[in-house]
Amino acid sequence: MRMQSLGRPVRRILVTLPVLWVVVSVVFLLIHLVPGDPIVQMLGEGATASDISALRHAYGLDLPLGRQYANYWHGILHADLGQSLRLHDSVLHLVAQRYPYTLELTVAALLIGILIAFPAGIWSALYRNGWQDRTLGVVSLAGLSFPNFALGPILILLFSIYLGWLPVSGAGTGGVSFFTHLVLPAVTLGSGLAAVLTRMIRTAMLEELGQDYIRTARAKGLTERAVVYRHALPNALIPVLTVLGLQFGSLLSGAIVTETIFSWPGIGRLTLSAISNRDYALVQGCILAVGLTYVVVNLLTDVAYTIANPRLRV
Repeated sequence: MRMQSLGRPVRRILVTLPVLWVVVSVVFLLIHLVPGDPIVQMLGEGATASDISALRHAYGLDLPLGRQYANYWHGILHADLGQSLRLHDSVLHLVAQRYPYTLELTVAALLIGILIAFPAGIWSALYRNGWQDRTLGVVSLAGLSFPNFALGPILILLFSIYLGWLPVSGAGTGGVSFFTHLVLPAVTLGSGLAAVLTRMIRTAMLEELGQDYIRTARAKGLTERAVVYRHALPNALIPVLTVLGLQFGSLLSGAIVTETIFSWPGIGRLTLSAISNRDYALVQGCILAVGLTYVVVNLLTDVAYTIANPRLRV
């Protein structure tokens, strides 16, 4: 059994690595097919042909596309993601600088979504078809329908400009300042997740509360709290954990918009800047970091399955 539990993460890695390869390869091809020359953008329209040719050769952009692709993967295998065309710094260093900000924002948004969704979803299931359930249904539908690019400016207008409670943008300098700067972006990013999770938890809990073992637990005289939280909730967690794992990837991609709105110095904002500047190596490095994160999150989701339901270890 122990060997099986160890083999499951290994199999997951073997399955997800080809997916990661496909994602990076597609991004490599697409960024090279997008119209525009990054060297011309760097030097300006007044650059001479010889200057453009020399710089293109210096960055290896005059090589055939297949050779550039092979060189890129050779660099990855040697922990070298290349140099940024615009920022003139190592891609690995730039990604390492920005990645913690995006990870902190994503984790904060995930915690906000969980703290809101679990009580709301359980409460909605316990009071099925009651006014509580209908009210939460309307609120979650509004959360699903309201995009981040609309919610973010509204929160800035209300809590930063009108009330003056929280800063408008940036990441602060650490400590309390960092926390106050994190609140609005995290709420903006986590509100949509909270709406999705609330509906998912409600559905999963309703399914479990209708099972025979729940009726047996109640017939044995267990309190409603024990029935709900000790018996129904652990079994309802499996589909919820699946959604959490998938939504973590969505939060990473959604961070691009949120980071732009709040000038958050994360990898999403860096990716958007790299795309607009045709910074090939930097775009590929950012996508690779996001892809690796998604692989790790899927592995952690697998581990969480076995914790929530020990029967899955077999």
